[in-house]
Amino acid sequence: MRFMAILRATSASEAGEMPSEATITAMGNYNESLVRAGVLLAAEGLHPSREGARIRFSGDTREVIDGPFADPRDLVAGFWLIQVRSLDEAIEWVKRAPNPFEDGTSEIEIRRIFDAEDFGSEFTAEARAQEERLRREVAARPL
Repeated sequence: MRFMAILRATSASEAGEMPSEATITAMGNYNESLVRAGVLLAAEGLHPSREGARIRFSGDTREVIDGPFADPRDLVAGFWLIQVRSLDEAIEWVKRAPNPFEDGTSEIEIRRIFDAEDFGSEFTAEARAQEERLRREVAARPL
């Protein structure tokens, strides 16, 4: 099972405050433990929402809304993608993470990522073949 661990933003992360050297080191060590265990698929931090945009869809209409966005608690500051056997295992890994915002409270939400099997018969053989082809193409691209 694949899970996304979503780090909620704070007013400090939205202000663009960077983590301390100690936090960067601790996070690097944590990420290394995930890699060595073979569970880490990706991990990234995100720039503040003032540097982003949202696209609101309403039927065929698209509206671009420039950041910043109001409540940091509703925003994402970073994420990990991990592959583990269960939600319980994902929880155990996230509990080992250092506090990303050492001067305050941090919140990390864990959500399971859909797999092809989750979509049932609506996910046709053609759609499966397309997804598999696209995944191979993405994996083959140099970073």
